[in-house]
Amino acid sequence: MSLNAADRPQTSGVADDTQSPEQVSPPIDVYFARQPVLDREGLLCAFETLPRVVDRRESAEIEGEVEAAAKDKAAGLAPRPSATAAALLASFAAPAVRASLAGHPAWLDMTRDALFHDGLQRVSSERVMLELPVNIGADAELIARLVALHRRRYRFALDHVSKADESLAKLLPYVDAIKIDIREIAPALLPKFTSVMKAAGKILVAMGVETQADYQRAHDLGFDRFQGYFFAKPQGGARRSSAPRQALLNLLHLLAAEPTVAQLEAELKLNPVLVMHLMRLANSGSMNIGRKVTTLREAINATGTNAIARWTQLLLYADGRRIAAEDDPLLQLVATRARFMEIAVTRLAKAHLEEEDAAFLVGVFSFVDAVFGGSVESTLDVLTFAKPIRTAIVKREGALGRLLDLSEALERADWTRVDALCGELAPLDAATVASIALCAAEWAGTSGRNAEDEGLERIED
Repeated sequence: MSLNAADRPQTSGVADDTQSPEQVSPPIDVYFARQPVLDREGLLCAFETLPRVVDRRESAEIEGEVEAAAKDKAAGLAPRPSATAAALLASFAAPAVRASLAGHPAWLDMTRDALFHDGLQRVSSERVMLELPVNIGADAELIARLVALHRRRYRFALDHVSKADESLAKLLPYVDAIKIDIREIAPALLPKFTSVMKAAGKILVAMGVETQADYQRAHDLGFDRFQGYFFAKPQGGARRSSAPRQALLNLLHLLAAEPTVAQLEAELKLNPVLVMHLMRLANSGSMNIGRKVTTLREAINATGTNAIARWTQLLLYADGRRIAAEDDPLLQLVATRARFMEIAVTRLAKAHLEEEDAAFLVGVFSFVDAVFGGSVESTLDVLTFAKPIRTAIVKREGALGRLLDLSEALERADWTRVDALCGELAPLDAATVASIALCAAEWAGTSGRNAEDEGLERIED
């Protein structure tokens, strides 16, 4: 997908190619961060899409809109559609956002204004959970709107619930899920609170799950969904260790030495599972060979060492269970970050083409401690990476180190940090990096549709 400014997914207002100049929407930018939601089996089951709305209109225009809305409300008229709500809903409906979800439903942060906007009908009720802020209110007008939308099969989650109050009691019958930040409720109160919500038949979502201990605690309390990056952290030693992983490391070492086809063939033959994946990769439609590959040597020649290396790097993170690539949260996170960095580095003012592979490697191996246990430094020593790659991962130095920080900030929707890092990485800005991230997420999630993704199948122990 092209990332030139003119080719970016439409994220400003609701403009499209059919509008005349006088119809073009106001200068409101909307872009999204994306955070994984896991189920009780540790599988990816949804993404929360966290919007950032940047209103670049003149203050007088914004104030005029607010005053007009206040007059309508005082006169008992229906709420007037706001420009920001229209921009949010139109941007969420853009193909680039849908493509970034890897087939999973989205949990979309809503505003009260957007909830009442007719543009909500552009959002498929089957693929979205609408997240309501805890301070949205519980008046008769809001309740009536929730009932009307529920008839159209929209579902709702109440976000950041931290206490039982009158507003929660009024909204509880109309929401399907309750999101609780486990860090914001006293540990002694959390069991009782979750018990009451479970008894009410609600889906419980634990937020702020950053460690395996957090996850185990929330899991034991009966939470149904989990948000946080515990799955990308070391878990008391090597994670999902399997014999094929050593074979993958051996293959990576060989690939780094620019092997001959005969050497590659000999190494691959030591592991029939790797041969199977390479044959699938070579016979994928995007190889454009024009005939079926039937021998290992043909597969190596057809695929090329670069594609084999990338496929091997990502397979290091594959879950040992037989699950689809798009349901593996760690694999999706790794692949998205690596692809993001590979694209983003080409947009820097002093970009060099040879940095693309290095950027991809930094993204991939920034998670090595989650897989192998031990320190990042010790694992990188074994893999014998070049100094710029090591220092980018360990010390966050250089442009690659800054891009790694940027990727992490975007993953956590830390827009203040994103803006600060973009200031150091000209000409990148928040809108551009958010757009790159959507493209990277689409690449990571399209298992089976392009050559490299054919290699994201599970390796069996």
